Amino acid sequence: MSERGPREPQGSREPREPQRLREREEAWGPQQQPEPVPPAAVPQSRVLAAVAAGGALGALARYGALVLWPGAGGFPWTVFAVNVSGCALIGVLMVLTVERPRITHPLVRPFLGVGVLGGYTTFSTYAADVSGLLARQEVAVAMAYAAATAVAALAAVWAAAAAARAALDRGARTAARDAGRTA
Repeated sequence: MSERGPREPQGSREPREPQRLREREEAWGPQQQPEPVPPAAVPQSRVLAAVAAGGALGALARYGALVLWPGAGGFPWTVFAVNVSGCALIGVLMVLTVERPRITHPLVRPFLGVGVLGGYTTFSTYAADVSGLLARQEVAVAMAYAAATAVAALAAVWAAAAAARAALDRGARTAARDAGRTA
């Protein structure tokens, strides 16, 4: 046995991740993992209202950021920051609502994910900014912006999701340790 745990048998190709997930589920216990309500159980009119209300709030937040930090040509830093921060938030939201459901209300994902974060982040402004930079012959800035946004957005989703998982794992370990002390 190594410091990392038992070694896998030679020839075993099963990834370690399912084992880790089973261990986490055992540590959390069934009472801490409520089942999410299936989307079909919610009337579509309520889902549509949640998406619309969230979208309005997200679009207002994006507009507010653009008003506060309007940018003066060149690299569109405000839209870049909005899109990257929105991607980080969607990473956390997906961990909390899908991967390890801590938030189970059936309208949370439509309201926050599709609505607020969908209205906050903006692919159309990103594309228009790239197009505008190209029209002004700022090819290097356009290509840097296009590539940097894609890379930073994906990195933000990954890093935020990983941080959310780590925080949940830390909380589960603390709760298990505390439960062991009281038993």
